[in-house]
Amino acid sequence: MTEVPGGTRPLTETLGVEIDPELLELALTHRSYAYEHGGIPHNERLEFLGDSVLGQAVTVMLFTTLPDLDEGALAKRRASVVSTVALAEVARKIGLGDHLLLGRGEEQTGGRDKDSILADSMEAVIGATFLSAGAEAATALVLRLTEPLLADPERYGAAMDPKTSLQEIAARLGATPPQYSVESDGPDHDRRFTATVVVGDVTTTGEGSSKKTAEMAAALRAWHVLSDRA
Repeated sequence: MTEVPGGTRPLTETLGVEIDPELLELALTHRSYAYEHGGIPHNERLEFLGDSVLGQAVTVMLFTTLPDLDEGALAKRRASVVSTVALAEVARKIGLGDHLLLGRGEEQTGGRDKDSILADSMEAVIGATFLSAGAEAATALVLRLTEPLLADPERYGAAMDPKTSLQEIAARLGATPPQYSVESDGPDHDRRFTATVVVGDVTTTGEGSSKKTAEMAAALRAWHVLSDRA
């Protein structure tokens, strides 16, 4: 139930926590798949719950481990972990996209690697963990998944402000400044944006529910490419 074509290992094994199979399948069910299968339940309610669990776990951890930081600094660090761009990066590391249940349209347009879908599904999985294994297990999962972002200062900075980080690394490598272009499609109430950034010989794209989010996603991908070279 938790495997789809392209999956390689049980997701619960990757996560290191046992989740009720039905809850996990619900967490992996995108609304596009639900619509195509007779309006079955999808993961947006679990996403709502997971967002709250994620925010509380990260907030408490930062508050207790960084007593010298003021409210503004704590808020910035929290934002670097709970943003769509950061959560999508976490989701890619665990191969979450391989396990998603998507409708044909999303499948054909690369939905398994869209930042918004990955981030939302990551929150839904956290919500499913909370309901299935309890608050302690859900908090532990959140901290395991987000620790690398907070432990690496450069990665933390890039996740929080990828456009500035990309501009800085491009200058350091002597590459041309980043140039962005954005396209949009879909109805007004559900418009999706796709941004393309070109920096030197690197071209990456990002998707989001706003121009800003899409540009940030594209910038973070380009930053990863350039940081590997650096």
